[in-house]
Formats: sequence, structure tokens, C-alpha cells
Amino acid sequence: MLKIKDLQVAYGAILAIKGVDMEVNEGKIVTLIGANGAGKSTIINAISRIINVKAGSISFEDEEITKYDARKVVKMGISQVPEGRRIFPDMTVLENLEMGAYLRKDKEGIMTDFHRVYQSFPILSQRKSQLAGTLSGGEQQMLTMGRALMSKPRLLLLDEPSMGLAPIFVREIFSIIKEINNSGTTILLVEQNAKMALSIADTAYVLETGKIVETGKAADLINMESIKKAYLGG
Repeated sequence: MLKIKDLQVAYGAILAIKGVDMEVNEGKIVTLIGANGAGKSTIINAISRIINVKAGSISFEDEEITKYDARKVVKMGISQVPEGRRIFPDMTVLENLEMGAYLRKDKEGIMTDFHRVYQSFPILSQRKSQLAGTLSGGEQQMLTMGRALMSKPRLLLLDEPSMGLAPIFVREIFSIIKEINNSGTTILLVEQNAKMALSIADTAYVLETGKIVETGKAADLINMESIKKAYLGG
């Protein structure tokens, strides 16, 4: 579904991503793990076309997307849940969700997806008239995920969904990620919580200072001594 070949991204004279190759197969959960500052979010933002690439290619459904802007990428079926949530705090929960569907014209489909989001996140239905900025951190993360789902993505990009959340919310968020995948949405998950990410993913990539240093089945990587020592607390 998504293929990245020899991707390079630079910030001025600094090469942040140094020739990365990745694939995300349809229907799977693929996780990209690594330390803070390794370049994980940069890759996500390059796919979303929020930042430009220096070299290499990113193709979705065999179509090169590096020439497109972010709006076009969303219309193609790629949606991002950004790091730090980035809700619209002075808008209601309902208005935030409506923003997720701003490119869509299918009113019946939008109503169906509202129902789907409220099924996945019942708290959002209860709080739909509440200002988003008054929600708890976990509720805001659910809102951000729900907003992304309102664009009806085929590929969902999740950037650090567990960041800053209490353990009880972390477990709930990862359970919901699995449910979203089971409903047919392909997922690329960027996450510092390597143990949780590897526990739900099919395939994993390990990024260090802008380079992929390990890849394989998530179930295999979670048992590798080098991965345990570096990312799983021994």
C-alpha cells in the first residue's frame, strides 16, 4: 500500500532522514520505534506532505505522492493523528469531528462515520457539546483519533498516541488502535512506548539517527536482546 524508497529529509544543512526504505502492507499494523529525536515524526510528516523531502520517493497505491500537497494526500485516503494531539480547543467536540470530514461531500457516509466514531469512543458522544480544550488528555487523544477517522482514511498515521497519557489511557488507546485495524484500516504507528507498539504490530522498523537499523516481524523484534536493552528496559 505504502512504499518508501531511499527517503532523505533535511532541515537546512542537517540531513535528518538518511536513505530510509519502508513498506506498509494493506490491512496491517506497522510500527516505527526509536529514541526521541531519531526522526520518526519527520518520516510521518513527510508522508503527510507537511514537510518536503530532499530525495527519494513515497508512493501510495503505486502513485508517487511527494509531488502532492497535504490536502491531496488526505483526499487519497491518508490521515494523520499528530503528536501532541493538536485539537481545536475553542471548538466543541462535535465541531472538531466535523473538521475531520471537511473534504467530504457524502452526507450519508459522514453520518455513518459519526456513528462509528461514537461507537469506538463513547465518551465523545457524551461530550459532543463540550469545548475540546476542557477534555482530559486521554479524551483529547481519543478526539484527535476520531477526527482523523472522519476523513475515512485507508491508511492512518499515528504519531506518538500514548505520549503524556496515564497508563490506564495508554492501554485503552492501544486497544482502540487494534480495533480500528480490525475494522479494515491500515496503520503506521510511530511510538516511543516500544513494548506496547510491538505487542500489537505485525511488522516493525527500528530507527536510529535517521537510519533504519533493524526490521522484521514485531513478535521477533520484541524478543531480541538488543531491542530489549535499548527500548524495553532490559
